[in-house]
Amino acid sequence: MSKIGIIGSGNIGGTLTRLFTKAGHDVAVANSRGPSSLQDLANETGASPVTITQAVQDSEIVVVTIPMIAVASLPKDLFSNAPADLIVIDTSNYYPQHRDGLIVEVEAGMTESAWVEQQLGRPVIKVFNSILADHLLNMGKPDTRTNLVALAVAGDDVKAKTAVMHLVEEIGFEAVDAGSIAQSWRQQPGSPGYLKDYDAAGVRKALSEASQERTPEWRATVNSPGTFESPA
Repeated sequence: MSKIGIIGSGNIGGTLTRLFTKAGHDVAVANSRGPSSLQDLANETGASPVTITQAVQDSEIVVVTIPMIAVASLPKDLFSNAPADLIVIDTSNYYPQHRDGLIVEVEAGMTESAWVEQQLGRPVIKVFNSILADHLLNMGKPDTRTNLVALAVAGDDVKAKTAVMHLVEEIGFEAVDAGSIAQSWRQQPGSPGYLKDYDAAGVRKALSEASQERTPEWRATVNSPGTFESPA
């Protein structure tokens, strides 16, 4: 059993709260609205509703699963007293035309998770960004090792990445080592494997076919951001 803090209770955050508690982990979940807004999720899952700061305290793994632009608004000292071996998972995606607007460094070629690392002041492991929340909730097969949907996992710390890959497998998916954070553009929005629910061989093929060039639909415009219903 691990102690897992989850910052964000939206589609992916809520789903991971459900999956990790079901797998037997001690989960604390936080969002920007405060613990009182999380009571229904806590009652459903047994997770502890906490503040964002409390989600980091005493956790072995912290999942940051909030809109990418909101990462910059997290407390600057959030991880200042955290142990060096704390594992931080980043699930974020850059949606410039839909939600996030222009992030200059990312538009210039920085990977999305490298930018998140810069904001947090901590290394991260990138995973859970390339699957729809309802597929994440319903397509895992924790009781079998065959015909599994695979998830790409990128990161620079081998020990941390191995631990996260084990967590992915524990909830019923196959984990594929996608390389370093500098290579994590291979699993960003617009990449061949994004939202495709491939098996391990399919994920590896998609990673090998990815292009680092950000296509126009995934770049900010002068009118960005719009909305998911009306991107700009």
